[in-house]
Amino acid sequence: MHTLAQLKSGELNSQKLQRIQIAEQLVEFPHEVLAFADTLEVLDLSNNRLSQLPDEFAQLTELKILFLSFNCFTELPAVIAKCPKLEMIGFKANQITTVAENSLPVDTRWLILTDNQISKLPDSIGDLHRLKKCALAGNKITALPNSMANCTELELLRISANELTQVPDWLLSLPKLAWLAFSGNPVTDNHVSHDSFRQANMADFELGDQLGQGASGVIYQAHWNKAFESQAGISNIVALKMFRGAVTSDGYPKDELHCCLSAGHHPNLIKVLAQISEPDHLGLVMELIPPRFYNLGLPPSLVTCTRDTFADDMDISMAHLVKVMLSMAGALSHLHQHKVSHGDIYAHNTMIDAQANMLFGDFGAATDLSKLSPQQANFMQWIEVRAFGNMLDDLLQQQIALGNKANTTEFTVLSELSQQCLQHQSDLRPSFDEICQQLSKLS
Repeated sequence: MHTLAQLKSGELNSQKLQRIQIAEQLVEFPHEVLAFADTLEVLDLSNNRLSQLPDEFAQLTELKILFLSFNCFTELPAVIAKCPKLEMIGFKANQITTVAENSLPVDTRWLILTDNQISKLPDSIGDLHRLKKCALAGNKITALPNSMANCTELELLRISANELTQVPDWLLSLPKLAWLAFSGNPVTDNHVSHDSFRQANMADFELGDQLGQGASGVIYQAHWNKAFESQAGISNIVALKMFRGAVTSDGYPKDELHCCLSAGHHPNLIKVLAQISEPDHLGLVMELIPPRFYNLGLPPSLVTCTRDTFADDMDISMAHLVKVMLSMAGALSHLHQHKVSHGDIYAHNTMIDAQANMLFGDFGAATDLSKLSPQQANFMQWIEVRAFGNMLDDLLQQQIALGNKANTTEFTVLSELSQQCLQHQSDLRPSFDEICQQLSKLS
C-alpha cells in the first residue's frame, strides 16, 4: 500500500514501480501516477471516492490490471479502452448505470462489474475476443447482447441477481464455457418452500471459533444446545454458515440456501442438518467436517484466471485421483438429477483425506434448473462436464509437474476422458452417469 503523500513528495520517483495501491478516500485521480507510465502494470485505487478518470489515463501504456472497486463511478470510463495492454478490469460495487459502446479494451480477459446498476451491455462486448472471465452479478441486466456469442474464449460467467427472463441458447453452446451461474433472475424464479426442512434458531447455538469465510458468509464451529441433543445420529458440535450481505460475486445468499437444500443428501456432499431463516439471520447448519480433510487445490491466480493452482508439494496417487473424480462425478450426477447445477466445480472447493474420501460443498454459484427446458438442462450438464474436465486436466498436469510417470493405463484413460469432457461441441461430451461408468472400470 502506498500513500498520496509519497506520490506527491516524489519519494517514489526513483523506483520503477510496477504496482501502485492507494486507498485514502480520494475524490480526484492522482496525476502523479502518470510518472510511472513506462513501468506501471497494476493500479489499485479501490475503496476511494473516484467518479471519473482523466484523458491522460491513456498514457498508462504498460497497465495490465486496474482495480477501481468500491468507488463512485456512474459510467464506465471510456478512456480505459485506450490502454493497449489492459486486460483485467474491476469496477465492483460502484453505481455504474452505463457501459458505452467500445468503452472496454478489445484485449480484456477478465471483467468484474459485480454489484452495480447496469441494465444493458454494449453490443461491442462481442469484440472482446480474449474474454475468459466475466462477473456481472447484482445488476439490472434484462438480456445479454447476441454479440456475446462471439466471445468464444469465455469460460466463466456470473450473471446471477439480474433481470434475465430467458437464457439464450447461444450462451449454453459457447465452446469453452465451464462455470455458469444465473440464479436470482426471473428465468429461475422457483417459489418452492423448504419449510418442511428442519428449522433451527440462532438461540439454539453457542458460537465457537470461526472456521472460514467466503463471498457469501462466515462459517463457525457451534454447539447445538440440548433441545436437539436427543435426536439420534446428530452431533451437537456442528458447522454454522451465516450468510451476510444482499448480493455476492455469485448472487443472492437466499439462492445458495435454496439450491443447497434442493440438492438433497449424497455421501460426497457436505451434509446439511437444518436451516436458519429469521428476519436478521439466514444460515445453514451442517455437519462439522473432520479435521483430517484438506483442500485438494488452491484458487486460480491472476495469471491462471479460471484454472486452479496447487501447492508445490501437492501429490496424489493415481488410484486416489480416480477415486476422487469418481466421487465427484457421482455427486454431480446427483445434483443434476435434482435440477441443480453447482457452478463452481474446482479442486479448491474439494476436500479430501489421506484415503481420498471426498467432500464437496459451497453452493454460492449454484443455479436452480427446474424451470429450464429439458434440452437446456442437458446443456447445463455439459457445461459442468467441461468444468469437470478442466479439474481432471489440472490434476493430471500436476502429476506431470511432479515428475510422476505418465505412461500408466490409468493416466492414459484419464487423459482421454478429460479430452472427451473438453470437446468444444457440447453435445459430444459424456454425461456424468457415463463418466461414472468409465471411472468405475478403473477404480
